[in-house]
Amino acid sequence: MRFLIDMPLSPALAQWLIQQGHDAVHAADLGLDTAEDRKIIERGLKDGRVILTADLDYPRLLALSQRAGPGLILFRGGEFGENVIRRRLGEVFQAVPENELPVSIVVVEPARIRRHRLPIEP
Repeated sequence: MRFLIDMPLSPALAQWLIQQGHDAVHAADLGLDTAEDRKIIERGLKDGRVILTADLDYPRLLALSQRAGPGLILFRGGEFGENVIRRRLGEVFQAVPENELPVSIVVVEPARIRRHRLPIEP
């Protein structure tokens, strides 16, 4: 699976995902450290990468775009340290089939994981 890690999350997450056998890159490594959210979405779509973020603007932007991608994994509603993020990503990978991640918004909250298929209807 290919991932683009957004600025609110640690670059170490990209390294951990690589160790798990994924293709992952942090936004800062692509020169996107000050890029607008729309640019991150465009890059994720262009590169076929699922975006991992804690930025709450992404679901709205994806809904407004009416696109079927890029996929998004959003951490919201809590303090997510590096170990918690890794554990919860493992839960996401078990709950959502890999082929569904690129066309889904997966919201990871402290007590649950929710999935919405893209595009989101208005």
